[in-house]
Amino acid sequence: MSNALMTGVSGMKAHQEMINVAGNNLANVNTAAFKGSRVRFSDLLSETLRDASQPGETTGGTNPQQVGSGVSLASVDKDMTQGSLLTTGQPLDMGIEGAGYFVLNDGQTDVYTRVGAFAVDAQFYLVDPSTGYRVQRIGSEGVDEGFQDPTSSSIHVPYDQALPAQPTSEITYNGNLSANQGSSTTNTLASGIDYMMATGGEASRDTRMVELANVDVPLVDGDVILIDGSRRDGSAVAAVEFEIFEDDGFGGRQTKTIGQLLDAITATYANPADPTDQWSSATISNGQLYLTDMESGYSVTELGLSMKPGSAGSIDLPNSFVFEQVGGEAAQTTNIEVFDAQGVSHILEATFVKTTTNNKWDLVLTSITGDVDVVTRRIEGINFLFDGTYGGLDDPLNRNFEMQFANAPNTTVSIAVNFGTLGEMDGLTQVGGAPTAAAWGQDGFASGWLSGFSVSRGGVLTGIFSNGVRQDIAAIRMTTFQNPPALIALGGNYFSSSANSGEPIPTKALSGGAGAIQGGALETSNVDVANEFVSLIQAQNGFQANARTIRVSNEMLRELTNLIR
Repeated sequence: MSNALMTGVSGMKAHQEMINVAGNNLANVNTAAFKGSRVRFSDLLSETLRDASQPGETTGGTNPQQVGSGVSLASVDKDMTQGSLLTTGQPLDMGIEGAGYFVLNDGQTDVYTRVGAFAVDAQFYLVDPSTGYRVQRIGSEGVDEGFQDPTSSSIHVPYDQALPAQPTSEITYNGNLSANQGSSTTNTLASGIDYMMATGGEASRDTRMVELANVDVPLVDGDVILIDGSRRDGSAVAAVEFEIFEDDGFGGRQTKTIGQLLDAITATYANPADPTDQWSSATISNGQLYLTDMESGYSVTELGLSMKPGSAGSIDLPNSFVFEQVGGEAAQTTNIEVFDAQGVSHILEATFVKTTTNNKWDLVLTSITGDVDVVTRRIEGINFLFDGTYGGLDDPLNRNFEMQFANAPNTTVSIAVNFGTLGEMDGLTQVGGAPTAAAWGQDGFASGWLSGFSVSRGGVLTGIFSNGVRQDIAAIRMTTFQNPPALIALGGNYFSSSANSGEPIPTKALSGGAGAIQGGALETSNVDVANEFVSLIQAQNGFQANARTIRVSNEMLRELTNLIR
């Protein structure tokens, strides 16, 4: 009878554990990424009343006679299957789609979790806000940009530092320069400076230099303005000198007029072989100086004015005139925003002009906003092949605009231009149809502050900055295990490795057997409520049946005791 009592007790204990497991599963039905458990029973060692015997010549064999001694809890197994992903809309929530675990550190050891409900703490680290454990990274993302400390694997979120400005170093163009459309244009240059009289009002041809409000340092006798640039045919103007002072006819000296300067410019830009053949005309209108070609069509006329070194006085002069219009057999104007080393924005306007040679164009930097001196503004000899594909440059080294910004006046900045791949149509083309050539992009940007996040499926945390730039901040470290059900649950949704789980294998999402990361989502519990209700009924039935075994055994013992009386 005692054996039956012990058997019943073992059954009640085993089913009590079963109901404990089911109850724990149901308690965590809404715990993010919770992994349910199941119990497995095994019978205890049986008592052998009679061994088995083998068959004889005239009789058969007999089976062993054994009586079991109860049940034991064989194992409590973790169900490591994935729960469904629930969209939360929180950018720092992350759910794992597939295998793997996030890695967090408590300052001494790593722990592992499937719950990616992260936040940024007061020291700008990505953490589990319920414990403060720091999320770990892998790889070199964010190190070169200064977002991550190369000596630490904890993820730093750079709310505390600005993204440095990146000056523009290349502009990319694409689209079509029409092979059969367009009309010739007339080259027109403008000073870009409004010349005003010191007494008020716009300057005119009759205004004398000394009367200008644009005189920065008083002019003296001997001051000289240099006229330089290139004529329509490309011949250079070799720094013609214009003396500001002249005899006044009464034995004295006076400054020349704006008109005399314009006449000097017009004479300078005449045909070098025949000075009476005027190629361009200098005028003043609305206070600005202009140099306009006498005929339309392809032209490389350029003009610059400057004070000769050693002059005592100073006038605000344009080192290079801006283009009101570039002369060409056809023209297509483009605009794009570029940035200097301080992240200051400038609008750069450049015009493609068709030359007199078939399938050949130039690109001219017509103007750029801000206080900028243009050094090199024309990229010559952009060729196209017979089928309209890009054919390269006459001089592959001549593919840069050069300029000096006011915030770095002694530094010449070079901006390269990319027109596409030789023989391909991935950049500029010259085919029939409408002109669509445009500046497609550039690599500079202003400084900015972190304003948002996104997480790629590959686990890269990308920062969205106030200047519109997206930069990789860090790659989330993930870990896989050979035997995940053997992990030790630590509470708080954390696990640690065990002797049977295998060593943690660090990796990235979508690599080394790890799954993908879905941003703005959390994994839900994998507990099936219906199954757990069935387990509760089974546990209850088993417990009741074993209790009945004990009751019957007790009654039989009582009857045996009564026989003794």
